Amino acid sequence: SGDWSSDVCSSDLLTSLPFFMVVLDSLVVITALPRMEQDLHVGLSTVQWTVNAYGIAFAAGIISAAALGDRFGRRRVFVAGLALFTIASAACALAPDASSLIAARTLQGLGAAAVMPLSLTILTGAFPVERRGFIVGVSGGLAGLAVATGPLVGGALTQGIDWHWIFWANVPLGVVGVLLSARLLPESFGHGVRLDLPGVALISGGVVSLVWGLVRANELGWGSGETLGTLVAGAALVAAFFY
Repeated sequence: SGDWSSDVCSSDLLTSLPFFMVVLDSLVVITALPRMEQDLHVGLSTVQWTVNAYGIAFAAGIISAAALGDRFGRRRVFVAGLALFTIASAACALAPDASSLIAARTLQGLGAAAVMPLSLTILTGAFPVERRGFIVGVSGGLAGLAVATGPLVGGALTQGIDWHWIFWANVPLGVVGVLLSARLLPESFGHGVRLDLPGVALISGGVVSLVWGLVRANELGWGSGETLGTLVAGAALVAAFFY
């Protein structure tokens, strides 16, 4: 029906754009790092944590956010994540120093962790079963486009205006997305099972440990105690989750 088509189009637009934004922001700062280094008066190893903090926070939150969405409402958690992502983007743009920027990027990564899985869940739920493979493929294409264009967009904004606009650009889109998503997206829930807090802690801790080890390996070396320790701890936590 026309109403069904309208609802599907609304869900498609309102979930695809935030999905694209959060993937783009995982890489958009890379080409701006030298300018950030100069403006914030810190070393490259410090500003690289603006990338690392986003990735680690995303890894820490993505499974928990999906579980919370199933229990408390996917639209509700999606909108909360998009709001956090938008507020954190403004905080990144206003950050007076590197520590504040890294902290804001951490919050941005947590917001992205809610947006990413729930956008796919909400979107696939809006389509009939025979169309879901197609929409998942489209989402994968958007993710690939965001990865490919992230450094280009970051470089263009940094060179043409200022690196702060990498983050300011998210704010109006995020505000509109929050308002429209809260009004137009359908609410849905997962299976009514108890939230497995120990399981969430195990898998989240394991993923964070693995990502931390991979991130630190480039700086400390693959044979360092910290790298090996966090990788082994991460593998043990993931194994304990499946056990």
